[in-house]
Amino acid sequence: MSKDKKQEPTQDKELSEWQKRNQEYLLKKAEEEANLAKEEGKGDSGKKEVSITSDAETSLSEWQKKNREYLRKKAEETKEEQESDISENTEEATEVDPNSEEQKDLTADESSPELEEEATEAEQVEDEDEISEETKVEEKRSKSKKKLAKPSIPSVHIWRAVTILIPSLLVLIFSIYLLTPYSTLKNIEVTGTVETNADQIKEASGIRDSDYTFGLLLNKDKHAEMIKSNHWIESASIHYQFPTNFTIQVKEYGIVAYYVSGEDHYPILSSGTVETSPVSLVSLPETYMSVLFNDEQQVKTLIEQLAEVSPEIKQAIKTIELAPTSVTSDLLKITMYDTDEILVPLSELGKKLPYYSKIKPQLTVPSGIDMEVGIYSYSLTDKALEEARIKAKEEEKKKQEEEKKKQEEQGNQNQTTQQSQSR
Repeated sequence: MSKDKKQEPTQDKELSEWQKRNQEYLLKKAEEEANLAKEEGKGDSGKKEVSITSDAETSLSEWQKKNREYLRKKAEETKEEQESDISENTEEATEVDPNSEEQKDLTADESSPELEEEATEAEQVEDEDEISEETKVEEKRSKSKKKLAKPSIPSVHIWRAVTILIPSLLVLIFSIYLLTPYSTLKNIEVTGTVETNADQIKEASGIRDSDYTFGLLLNKDKHAEMIKSNHWIESASIHYQFPTNFTIQVKEYGIVAYYVSGEDHYPILSSGTVETSPVSLVSLPETYMSVLFNDEQQVKTLIEQLAEVSPEIKQAIKTIELAPTSVTSDLLKITMYDTDEILVPLSELGKKLPYYSKIKPQLTVPSGIDMEVGIYSYSLTDKALEEARIKAKEEEKKKQEEEKKKQEEQGNQNQTTQQSQSR
């Protein structure tokens, strides 16, 4: 639009400066030709000069009309493009080189049949000027777009923003999750229980329904350690499975023996702990080891020593009881299911009792094995006979002593009576 406004005042002028110079040039050229014609004939030269000037003026006015129509068509074609341009760049894009207009006006003077070659050259120059103007406008438009385009953000700043935004977003999501009831949703399963039950294990673990699932996941080792507060539990571990499943896997202490008090049987665990609650007689196994003392320290020592003995020997033991002597205060009397008897100190049970497996094949009758000082065996029948003889001798000796005492008492009584009579 601005281009049309600048072009219209130039067209309203009758002749531009360049056109005036061109007209002067044509007049001079006509004068030169007229001078040449004077040499041929003075009369004909005056008429020719007048006709040349008149033809030039008429041809110039016709070219100006054509040039105006051409410029108007060109302005209408570029009107739509100029309206889409940014207002800041329209003034720069619509600037027109005055030399180009002068050159267009110059070509208007070349409508005479004598100056056709110069007119064609002027038109070529005009086309080149128009092309150069269009390229300049496009260059200015591209520059203006580059100026208006936002500068690109360096990748360093983008990564910095990402490292801040992503953790912040995760924290926000996690905070919202903690506010929902799903944060305390837990499905707990207990495996490996025999003497205990799932409720006892959960109670020992300290896990509450209000605890966060994420908190339990972080502190699962701590809760597994708390489960060991139950004297039945040897080891415990908690395993997590997405999304809210937890499995408590426990291993209980085994029952090594039973402390027998009357008809009550109290389990003795492999940890050396004696259960405070007796078990029912129905739940007792067919064969089991009975311990007839319940001293806490002695029971723990017994369990520690039995851990070094083979399972075959332990299964063959029927009862264990204390049989202290003046020499060995912790001497044990072990009765086997095959009626063999073993005397062994409690402190050396794990060291000496395994020899029983080597001695047993050599025994043909129920025997006793003394491991108090050395290791030797004897027949229980012979020992019973010997004990019976010893017992008989002791009884006979007691009788003799009693008869002797009676005789002495009678003698004393007789003496007292004689003395009283003599008086």
